[in-house]
Amino acid sequence: MKRPGKKAATDRSFVVALSRGLDVLRAFHPNDGLLGNQELAARTNLPRPTISRLTYTLTKLGYLTPVPRFEKYQLAPSAMALGYAALANLGVRHLSEPYREEVMRETGGAVAVGGRDRHHMIYFGQSRDGLTLGVQLDVGSRIPIATTAMGRAYLWALPDDERAALLRELRDHYGSRWSRMRDGIERAGETVAKHGFTISAGEWQDDVHAVGVALKLNDGTGPYAFNCGAPAFRFTEDRLRDDIGPRLVAMVRKIEAALGGVAPQSKKEQGKKLKSGGKVARLDEGIR
Repeated sequence: MKRPGKKAATDRSFVVALSRGLDVLRAFHPNDGLLGNQELAARTNLPRPTISRLTYTLTKLGYLTPVPRFEKYQLAPSAMALGYAALANLGVRHLSEPYREEVMRETGGAVAVGGRDRHHMIYFGQSRDGLTLGVQLDVGSRIPIATTAMGRAYLWALPDDERAALLRELRDHYGSRWSRMRDGIERAGETVAKHGFTISAGEWQDDVHAVGVALKLNDGTGPYAFNCGAPAFRFTEDRLRDDIGPRLVAMVRKIEAALGGVAPQSKKEQGKKLKSGGKVARLDEGIR
């Protein structure tokens, strides 16, 4: 887990102790169960003495429950309450459910909606029949931004300056793997410009193919992104491009309309439409 950068570390308004405590809570993944101080230290890159103080404090506050027999911890109801409160406030999750269910039935794919969680997208709504994907994802699951259809759709929905900042973070995070990922992101930008959706065909998981479409709203939230995925033998690349992608675009446009419309473009954005072919905006200067 990436530590706060220099800018955050020198920001007098930034509370490092709070940041570290939240990192401990974030270290718990949906299927983890119990984690000990050693595992938490490895996941957060924090010293074990620091982790010991943080887990003690979080236990006292009711966010962690100790399991003395195993010398480990699990998330307590107070921590889970934060997540459920956030979900309850996401209108897009509830309103999109019937639309997601319809596309799931029509295509046989799993349909999800998610938002950004640092270098990942996190699912906060999921529609599947239990047999759709070999990798069983659910609410709370995280998938990488750089290699997934949902993540790439989100990335290309950002304003130029925010996209450039995120691209720099991803470049620094992935190091030597970045060059290959960057090429996939560039292709995604070209596909968005031409078709309105992104494709990830075996780039995240070898046997999973998916399309992604971003959702923009005029209330200042988001952007969010949807995906529709299935095993590769079900969703061939031709079907992704000719059938699944257009269906997902139509679904998201309906959801945007139901939620009050898409965010208005600035004059700069209106005058700077992406062109298909070549390197889309060259991924911004300095990201190569």
